[in-house]
Amino acid sequence: MPTDLLDKREVRIRRMFGSIAPWYDFLNHFLSLNIDKRWRTIVAKRVPPVGTEPILDLCTGTGDLALTYDRVAQGLVPIIAADFCHEMLVRAQTKFASAGERIRIVEADAQHLPFPDAYFQLVTNSFGLRNITDTDRGLAEMVRVTRPGGRVAILEFSKPRNRFLRWLYFGYFRSILPRIGKAFCRNEDDAYRYLPESVLRFPDGEAMLAKLASHGLTETQAYPLTFGIATLYVGRKPA
Repeated sequence: MPTDLLDKREVRIRRMFGSIAPWYDFLNHFLSLNIDKRWRTIVAKRVPPVGTEPILDLCTGTGDLALTYDRVAQGLVPIIAADFCHEMLVRAQTKFASAGERIRIVEADAQHLPFPDAYFQLVTNSFGLRNITDTDRGLAEMVRVTRPGGRVAILEFSKPRNRFLRWLYFGYFRSILPRIGKAFCRNEDDAYRYLPESVLRFPDGEAMLAKLASHGLTETQAYPLTFGIATLYVGRKPA
């Protein structure tokens, strides 16, 4: 196991998510009591597609947010689901079978996207931004491929502001979650100890809004979900 739980080298992150891919969906829904499904629906409805220009779901994992957008858009908007973990995309491909060619998979590193400038009306990212080795480079790429006037929507875990909830949250994240994760899927990178540490040390709230603004996004807003356990951040690329 690496000495630093937050070692975010590409090779480690790819290997870590590849190793937990078989259990990823089950544990996500189990550990969040299925609330993560509701969060994704809120994202797609609060930041809906406009017209028929394509959407990019970056760090798509097993594709849940891409599928949610396909459902909300009633299959009328082409979606590209991108991730650099092959094992995750294999599972996403199975889920996408019902969507036909509306959702296209691209295996790509978020820091080096193979798309032209100003190509997407909307770029989304759910629970993946903090796992990108260079967060700022990933954000820069997200903004680059967004068309002028388009939006960037990021769903990430955050820290509740209420002291009691914060205490419960930290206790669950640092003591209970790693034990449950380890019981189901042992892996050399200690993925379910990495998860809470990556969340607790990642900027949220005003700090995240400032980071979005530093990349040129305007009209930035934060929408706390479920007492601030997760937050939706939205920004617009100037026209």
